[in-house]
Amino acid sequence: MQDEPLVSTLKRRYLAETPLLHRRQFGQFFTPAPIAEFMADWVLKDGAEVIFDPAFGLGAFATAAEKLHPGVGVHGMELDGQILQVAREAFPAAQLRQGDYLQTDWDARYEAILCNPPYQKFQRYENQTAVQTLEEKLGVHLSGLTNLCTLFLLKSLYQLKPGGRCAYILPSEFLNSDYGVFIKRFLLEEGSLRHVLVFDFEANVFEDALTTACILLFEKQERPQERLAIRVIHSIDELREFDAGFVTHSRGELDPAVKWRQYYQPTAASRFGHLVPFGTFGKVSRGIATGANAFFVFNESKRQRCGIPSEFLLPCISRAADVRTECFTQADFEVLKQADRNVLLLNVTTPDLQDVTNPAVRRYLEQGEAEGVSQRYLTAARNPWFALESRPPAPIWVTVFNRKGLRFVRNLAGVRNLTTFHCVYLHPTAEPLVDLLFAYLRTPVSREIFDDNRRE
Repeated sequence: MQDEPLVSTLKRRYLAETPLLHRRQFGQFFTPAPIAEFMADWVLKDGAEVIFDPAFGLGAFATAAEKLHPGVGVHGMELDGQILQVAREAFPAAQLRQGDYLQTDWDARYEAILCNPPYQKFQRYENQTAVQTLEEKLGVHLSGLTNLCTLFLLKSLYQLKPGGRCAYILPSEFLNSDYGVFIKRFLLEEGSLRHVLVFDFEANVFEDALTTACILLFEKQERPQERLAIRVIHSIDELREFDAGFVTHSRGELDPAVKWRQYYQPTAASRFGHLVPFGTFGKVSRGIATGANAFFVFNESKRQRCGIPSEFLLPCISRAADVRTECFTQADFEVLKQADRNVLLLNVTTPDLQDVTNPAVRRYLEQGEAEGVSQRYLTAARNPWFALESRPPAPIWVTVFNRKGLRFVRNLAGVRNLTTFHCVYLHPTAEPLVDLLFAYLRTPVSREIFDDNRRE
């Protein structure tokens, strides 16, 4: 292999010459050297002679492994031919192959696996044959919300030799998300997971990526690991104190169906008594998903230009930024409408385009079909394609994403909303309590409790 300065030079060249769009297309976010060295040291503790990296990239783990254990062999796989060319120049002695890791190499077994897998949503992965193979080999059903990086992890565990070690760094969101339930259950049943190191959200581990992160350390023994150690890492420097600060749990104590944040962070809810589930009073649904906002959403100018009568439009909030008050009134809506904001939603209730009698509306829908709006993912699944989802006005809105915490809005105007807000609907018996519930939702106590269940 070449020396480390050359690797650093090639990395700088690749980052300088490769557009960020290309790197994001392949989910490329590079492992900092101290983290790569920590992970390499873990997998090579028992004297493994060869490491395997399923997403080789620029060879951060190969660099770390050779620094710590000179002469170690390096095998790797990489999908992106552009970055692979740079890697081969940096590591001429390594056995590197180009290919999709999820599609190939299923019969191979490895004693030391290191990986920083691609960060992409499962929906963007187009090879359904590979997905079917993964499900058959592992005996699992994959959620469409799963991140591609967890699929890499599951395959690597399948390929880990008895006595082998594996280290992965990936987003920690699966520990506290719905799609992560089956992954956590799989890891507990598989039994080789020994350590979970969760980076505190304030520490941004990767350049060009604002994401949570965790390191998972595995050791495949004849009998499953009985205890799992979990620790929060507040800085990369704390990795030097690896043996301190862990909280251990037996496998039976860990529930895959709950957010694992409660196992490594203090929870606010534990300080309060007499709590009941939110479902006691109501439910939360997402806002209206049109599938083509540019087509379905109007401002007053567009309405007049297209000649759409007002009776075919519903008042609707399409952007959370348009709602600046905690109690949104009819007067607030009129201000937005007069300002020509996008606050009108096309609402055609006839069962078929041929039944639309208003010429302007019919002409507009025909234009949508000509432009392919009717064939988009959501619209193609509706009958008719221009029908809206059934979402009555919600008395309370809550923001979908907000770095400052949940924001609740009392919808006194009685208007609808798109997916920019979630809808809080109350059960009939709780409807008289809507103002009391809204007042509670805005209290510091409520915010603390909701913070236990936040998504990062």
